[in-house]
Amino acid sequence: MNLQALAHEMMATPALAVVITLAAYMLALSLHQWMRYPSWAPPMLTGSLMLAFFIVVLPINYDTYYLDAHWLTLLLGPATVGLAIPLYEQFQHIKRLLIPVTVSLVIGSITACAATLSIAWALGLSPAILASLAPKSITTPIAIGVSEGLGGYPGLTAGIVTVTGILAASTIPPLAAILRCQDPRVIGLALGLNGHGLGTARGFGIDPQTGAFASLAMGLNGALSAIVLPLLAGWLNR
Repeated sequence: MNLQALAHEMMATPALAVVITLAAYMLALSLHQWMRYPSWAPPMLTGSLMLAFFIVVLPINYDTYYLDAHWLTLLLGPATVGLAIPLYEQFQHIKRLLIPVTVSLVIGSITACAATLSIAWALGLSPAILASLAPKSITTPIAIGVSEGLGGYPGLTAGIVTVTGILAASTIPPLAAILRCQDPRVIGLALGLNGHGLGTARGFGIDPQTGAFASLAMGLNGALSAIVLPLLAGWLNR
């Protein structure tokens, strides 16, 4: 079978979408390692740019790619649940700080959402855009579901979530150093609350305890937002 026939066969199946996704991911990891692991260029960002380039130059449009690779997004759920393992390992530390952690998460979650919606509302953005921006600090699987339920654009939400995670993972550790905050629990909560999955990954790169508290913040913030945001939207509509 020649290359042209092979390409035709791959286009008729989800294989091409899967191959270019994995290729972009592996190239992004190699680039991140070669650049000595900069926080401002995580593999998710560079990999997304590479994937966009592949979609442009290859004979595949975005709609086809999305349908063929959509099942890969289902893996986000199990990957997120898998973060419960390090969370369990740090459970004794978390249990002693249950009340301050809970209060911090509630205040932080409400503040993050309220600040975003206030700015977007002041700029005169449409309700659909507001709904897309509201779950910006939630991990992607939950954020997309919340956005769809609120009448937003899931694609826009996914992009905003990615940008938010990159900014949080890039700025929180340096900001903590400037503020002379060396407590891994505080840094972890800030990363998980504001940076969801990317922030959590950054937390595990710093310290296991930082990653565990980031996992806790990401999970609880996602659960809280998934409950509160639809109720808030219903109240505003009335």
